[in-house]
Amino acid sequence: MDPQTVGRELGVRAVLTGRIIQRGDNLTISVELVDLQNNSHVWGEQYNRKVSDTLAVQQEISREISERLRLRLTGEEQRRPTKLYTENAEAYQLYLKGRYFWNKRTPADLDTAARYFQQAIEKDPAYALAYSGLADSHHYMGYAFGRTPPKEAMPKAKAAALKALELDESLAEAHASLGLVKFVYDWDWAGAESEFKRAIELKPNYPSAHHFYSVYLANVLGRFDEAIAEAKRGLELDPLSININNIVALHLFNARRYDEAIEQRRKMLEMDPQSADAHYQLGEAYAAKGLYQKAFDEHMHAFVLWGSKDPTEEYRQAYATSGWNGYRLKLAQRSLESLLAEWQKGSLRNIEASVIVESYIQLGEKDKAFEWLGKMFEARDGMLIWLKVNPNYDRLRSDPRFTDLVRRVGLSL
Repeated sequence: MDPQTVGRELGVRAVLTGRIIQRGDNLTISVELVDLQNNSHVWGEQYNRKVSDTLAVQQEISREISERLRLRLTGEEQRRPTKLYTENAEAYQLYLKGRYFWNKRTPADLDTAARYFQQAIEKDPAYALAYSGLADSHHYMGYAFGRTPPKEAMPKAKAAALKALELDESLAEAHASLGLVKFVYDWDWAGAESEFKRAIELKPNYPSAHHFYSVYLANVLGRFDEAIAEAKRGLELDPLSININNIVALHLFNARRYDEAIEQRRKMLEMDPQSADAHYQLGEAYAAKGLYQKAFDEHMHAFVLWGSKDPTEEYRQAYATSGWNGYRLKLAQRSLESLLAEWQKGSLRNIEASVIVESYIQLGEKDKAFEWLGKMFEARDGMLIWLKVNPNYDRLRSDPRFTDLVRRVGLSL
């Protein structure tokens, strides 16, 4: 890729580019640092190493860049780039693979991520970062993106996070991991906030800590301006993260800042035009503004990308006959048919229980909606942290049963 193009996308002045060639156990690593302001070559080097030397090469590169740029680093900052969390190169590679699959956030990928983190731990039982990754994998398995019951997944996540902190109390990632469990499962708001703040204090440039803390600020405290600013800080640190881009858009939508939510979803589609989720959520933002034709078109695009060709004609007919409301009713009916069948088979993703609730709300079946909210409460479903801010629950807010549920979760209206 062209460094100038990358620099514009990331909003940075300098870009480090590299190329790695592996032949058997031999690595050839070419690295170049380019100043984008004047397109000048600042520094470059080639390293010939063994695969087992990967960690040492990283230390060497970071040190040479620091020296080349004449950074005025404190003693702690000088140590930070070269801190090794493991001496085992194979454990490190397994950890990187784990994080790659963890970021994909599908049930199968989370299972794969957990296996890689576990393998990294087997290679180096003192590898605190791997325990943090394992904690995050179990967390998401039991939260929105997996099929593991929260009461099974979350204690495993907490145990792994605590083990990571036992090995390295100063590990920001582990504090963020523990904060997630306290937030999503324990509903321990003060404990979660303390862990997120500690993670950010220890490692201000850890994007996920800003991501997690932003959700806490929005969903528990209702401080959307701060939440959006925190999420955008995470985005500055990791501009190409789909997950952080998504949370920025979601905060804007839940704050009823629909024009900004639309703009953010469009930015996501510039990065990935084939993202069905982004098209669908862009449609939701259009619908909130009453732009129903645009909303419908985005939804249909999403269904095609998802491969759901059969119902689209049915939806088009409903929209042509009864407009947006007719389409949404048909969508709710079809969603319920599909998801209740998955529930009977025991293969429902955790997030889909909340979709069942929203479908019943759309159909005007409040008693059924509250029945499923009760199931979610009994399961300790993490999606209940969205009770205060999810616009789809607006039709329930005047019902005393909703007020009682919010109180039992520990939130305040």
